[in-house]
Amino acid sequence: MTAPVSGSAAPVVKDHRALRFLTAGSVDDGKSTLIGRLLYDSRAILADQLDTLEKRAAGAPIDLSLLTDGLEAEREQGITIDVAYRYFATKQRKFIIADAPGHEQYTRNMVTAAAGSDAAVVLVDITKIDIAARPVALLPQTRRHALLAHLLRVPSIVFAVNKLDAVADPALAFETVREALLAFARHAGITVAGVIPVSALRGDNVTQPLDADWYDGPSLLQVLESLPALQERKDGDLLMPVQYVAREGEGTGNQPRTLWGRIAHGQVKAGDAIQLFPSGQQATVAEVRLAGSTVDVVSAGQSAGVVLDRQLDVSRGDWIGTPGTIKETQRFAATLAWLDTEPAVVGRKYWVRHGNRWVQARIASIESRLDIHTLEATEAHELAVNEIGHVVIETQQALPVEAYGQNRVGGALIIVDPASNRTSGALLVKAAA
Repeated sequence: MTAPVSGSAAPVVKDHRALRFLTAGSVDDGKSTLIGRLLYDSRAILADQLDTLEKRAAGAPIDLSLLTDGLEAEREQGITIDVAYRYFATKQRKFIIADAPGHEQYTRNMVTAAAGSDAAVVLVDITKIDIAARPVALLPQTRRHALLAHLLRVPSIVFAVNKLDAVADPALAFETVREALLAFARHAGITVAGVIPVSALRGDNVTQPLDADWYDGPSLLQVLESLPALQERKDGDLLMPVQYVAREGEGTGNQPRTLWGRIAHGQVKAGDAIQLFPSGQQATVAEVRLAGSTVDVVSAGQSAGVVLDRQLDVSRGDWIGTPGTIKETQRFAATLAWLDTEPAVVGRKYWVRHGNRWVQARIASIESRLDIHTLEATEAHELAVNEIGHVVIETQQALPVEAYGQNRVGGALIIVDPASNRTSGALLVKAAA
């Protein structure tokens, strides 16, 4: 008998902040069922919800996937279409789950869920994989979703190998697929937080450790409880997009105004010198507010209300930063995840949103396309739906973009088709061109 497989090191570090994670992977890999199992085992289901599921099952085992697939179209087709958010808690920490769709048509929804997540659980349906093949071929959506989570800088990526109850030799099947996943991750430069065997339908190794002589690693819940929540950089220079300008008092004239926004990095306190973008004007912070109360300091990741010592022309879409640190550009290199059925082409004009600012832009060039099977860069003149490429973008007005690897707020943009108003792509800034 072979030695037991450890899918991950035993969790040690505990982070008691709420963990935001998404489930990803291909269609029918069991994402909704896994979330339903987590909710069911943690007793996060209301009594009336459970009664409804039991009546619908009519004596058969309840369908846990229905806890997240709430749209009528999802129930009819048996697939997840939109992102569903659910909440549960254990004695160790709280969790916010995003159930992302697995179908290629809804990849844009997966990108939306990944953009604000601390972790991604990529499910792998072991019954869809030919473990006798060499090399073992992973499903395209497994590779695509793992790559997108990696590109979107999701800090922790966990592979959950599902449906082990449906294979004759779970030990051999899991070890074979585990090796294939780790080889893919090494090639793609992905740091894996764990490869965990589970049966979401039966509940094996989801919340309780697996009782098997071939695996001695942690359960999926134990891994999730140990993962760190993302922290944006709180030291250094300030960068904050202005989302809303609130005027106090009534009437006309010189009324105090509060500039609200979520701090991208750094911190702000009364007495700090700041500079506005795009006007370039400077002022001093007179007061800082958090949730309506005056406070001493507000740091990255929190929404701050900034009151200046003098009235300046500031509106939604402007940026606030430490003087001399905001670097603007009209041309930058980026990774583009294309989400529209109409391909991305060089020269066409789009709208891009950076923070809360909208400007016109065009794709100046498509440098390459990423082959998700070989992970090699290939020549491309356009990007089709769900393809990932490296591009150069030119904007009509300068933007204070930063490298996405340094900051997710300053380095992320979305592309919108001006004719259809569809979200066409996600841009992750690499560097100024």
